[in-house]
Amino acid sequence: MEQIPSNTPVMESKPGVAGWFQVWTKVFTKPSEQTFIEITDSPDAVAKTAYIWVFIAGTISGIFQAIIRAIYSAMGVTQQIPIPGFEEYMPQAAPAGDVGSVLASLVGGICAAPLAGLLSILFFAIGVAIVQWIAKLFGGVGSYGKLAYAFGAISLPLTLVTSILSLLGAIPFVGICTGILSFGLSIFAIYLQIAGVKAVNRFGWGQAAGSVLIPFFVVLFFCGCVVIGGLMLLGPVIGDVFGQINQGLAP
Repeated sequence: MEQIPSNTPVMESKPGVAGWFQVWTKVFTKPSEQTFIEITDSPDAVAKTAYIWVFIAGTISGIFQAIIRAIYSAMGVTQQIPIPGFEEYMPQAAPAGDVGSVLASLVGGICAAPLAGLLSILFFAIGVAIVQWIAKLFGGVGSYGKLAYAFGAISLPLTLVTSILSLLGAIPFVGICTGILSFGLSIFAIYLQIAGVKAVNRFGWGQAAGSVLIPFFVVLFFCGCVVIGGLMLLGPVIGDVFGQINQGLAP
């Protein structure tokens, strides 16, 4: 098993928010295992700090989502993909120019943003706990608090960038470019998480990749089962809809 020397230098962090920026900048400008070793060996590497970062990230993301919904609502555009036969069950956008509804939606979304931040902490804590549990099964020697700190340092800057990209995506034709950039950032984030797990748990790349990717594929498999089960339950309804469409197209 690959071992990391324990006498690695500890990163000297600045106090307060300045120290936070120093950590985030280091993670994204020097994305390596050694960087995560340095930031997690710091005495400031605790889960409480990670929770603060995740709350800020979730709240900001909620605010950006509220702004995006308000923009689409002002344009009279719905973000849902229309499904033939189910239009009456889909939420309708406010008529274009309905300033009162747009402002109400915007204010309501911004006020609810802190709730999104709290929910982000909950899902973040569960996700980190699962990854660290799997890492322990692979022989990892790290702790939940160190891994939470590493993942938190990834989460906040990444959320800020993706939130800005999602806002720019509301611009016609720009959404294609922002979508590609968001996908690239998602791949980069997975690499950072794997590097963080490896640094915290002092084992190889294979174990680190397994710790991060196994929960992802389990969730993906579960979602796939839910989708397939839902389609099976809705099969007769969907068949009737397509039957009506075919009848309408018949001469």
